[in-house]
Amino acid sequence: MDPASNSSDAATPAQHVLVVDDSKTMRQSVVITLELAGYRVTSAADGHEALKHLRAGLRPDLLLTDIVMPGMGGLELIREARKLLRFTPIVALTTQSQRHMRDEGKAAGATAWLTKPTGGRELLNMVGRFIAAPRRPATTTG
Repeated sequence: MDPASNSSDAATPAQHVLVVDDSKTMRQSVVITLELAGYRVTSAADGHEALKHLRAGLRPDLLLTDIVMPGMGGLELIREARKLLRFTPIVALTTQSQRHMRDEGKAAGATAWLTKPTGGRELLNMVGRFIAAPRRPATTTG
């Protein structure tokens, strides 16, 4: 099976999430939470790295990104990713809770907004709104 596939039938690998956050601690925390729930995870430290994965053919079932990052921030990543991931849910996971930031995120193409800090259950509930919880062991790349 092609690893860039977006298929979700029972015979395919677990649902795949691309996690983007410049904070190594936050990124690792999110990755571990998702892996323990059975998701496959690819991580990136910034928008440029994430976009590189996407341009190389990665097609995650969900993109989870921080907003405030050096270099390419999350809003720019969302705009660029939306060109490649037309129907893929994109969730902003950020400390930015102001209404105008949420509006900017929505205009850029974000599907949902989750404010940090957040617990694992809240994160999994948000991810589960958009993609089904997998039944197979997870793996990590990136």
